[in-house]
Amino acid sequence: MSDATRRFADIAARRAVGERSGIASVCSAHPLVIEAALRHGVARHADVLIEATCNQVNHEGGYTGMRPAGFRSFVEAHALKAGFPVDRLVLGGDHLGPNPWKHMAAAAAMKKAGAMIDAYASAGFTKMHLDTSMACADDPAVLADETIAARAAELAAIAEAAVERAGSEKPVYVIGTEVPVPGGALEALDHLNVTAPDDALRTVEVHARAFSRAGLEAAFGRTVGVVVQPGVEFGNTEIVPYAPAKATELLAVLDRMPKVVFEAHSTDYQPAEALNALVRDGFAILKVGPWLTFALREALYGLSHIADMLAPDPSRESLPAAMERIMLASPGNWQKYYPGTPEEQRVQRHFSFSDRIRYYWPTPEAQRAMQALLDVLSEKDIPRPLISQYLGQLDAEIAAGRVKPLAHNLLIGSITRVLDIYADATGQQGSAAGKSASA
Repeated sequence: MSDATRRFADIAARRAVGERSGIASVCSAHPLVIEAALRHGVARHADVLIEATCNQVNHEGGYTGMRPAGFRSFVEAHALKAGFPVDRLVLGGDHLGPNPWKHMAAAAAMKKAGAMIDAYASAGFTKMHLDTSMACADDPAVLADETIAARAAELAAIAEAAVERAGSEKPVYVIGTEVPVPGGALEALDHLNVTAPDDALRTVEVHARAFSRAGLEAAFGRTVGVVVQPGVEFGNTEIVPYAPAKATELLAVLDRMPKVVFEAHSTDYQPAEALNALVRDGFAILKVGPWLTFALREALYGLSHIADMLAPDPSRESLPAAMERIMLASPGNWQKYYPGTPEEQRVQRHFSFSDRIRYYWPTPEAQRAMQALLDVLSEKDIPRPLISQYLGQLDAEIAAGRVKPLAHNLLIGSITRVLDIYADATGQQGSAAGKSASA
């Protein structure tokens, strides 16, 4: 194993001896988020875990158009530019299973999933979240635990064969599927349940048996995490913060599973004290994605207002106006997620915590609109009063000299503010290191 993967694999052992042990999992393919995460890793002298999802990156391209090898090249190119050593990088695959093809019969969908995980393993991804919980076209509505585990073992066997063939490092695994809806909840958050302790134990036991039947005991021995619901979630306008008292019974079962930690999904927008408590309690892997692109969007919209003040031009379309036009022309990524009146939907399109706007930034039209904004601001020093007015969250960073008052640096700085919260919660080195992340 690489040093970074070994440190990640030892996360439970470090926690067992009293070390504050955790890591943020950056779940985004946006170039500016990747750049910010890697620059942050340089500043903090820390490992960086970046994950792609099965819908985002797969052997057929996913919605980013990237296959696993291409995603790795994309991240490593940014690492080189940022001066981040690739031996401190852990690449992961999230929700690896038949989800992109669940409209197909199970055999066909699992064949596709097998080809996908082969591509991930062959490309050197070393953290694999196996998720085969979704029903396919010819499955019952709810799959039996044994079926889920058997399918996970089937995919693990393919991954193991791929790394053996390639002579690359063995991956570590995360199992379990009791997670919030990717991208935030669609319904009211008044009935969120913490994973039952018996369910967490059963997940591990059933997967252990399935791996053993497949002759994969050694692979299962590299299981580092179990995905559970700690009682955190966010929706379009709501955030449910972590309440340790509600997770007491679930936390007790970690003592019966000393070789693993819990992985928590949808930790976006959690208060700093909640993230600290999650890591303290054993939720050592914290997934974050929409919060990072939400912070990016905040900075982009602030810069759009600043451009209108510094270089007023009535003929120039503002970035919010351009994004509204783009999202209305292609409503598929937001329409079913944003209920309410047309006015309520308009607000959600731009400002929802679910951040469905993130799916539009890679489009050519959005890229042109964003570049037009950056061309207006170019390399101009932005006056601090305008930063205070439109990007007030970065004013202290400007005052301290940790962020330069340039458009690109402000974008990176906005993302870095979120990454700093996670770094402090997971025990990465101190806050003063943030200077070089965006300065």
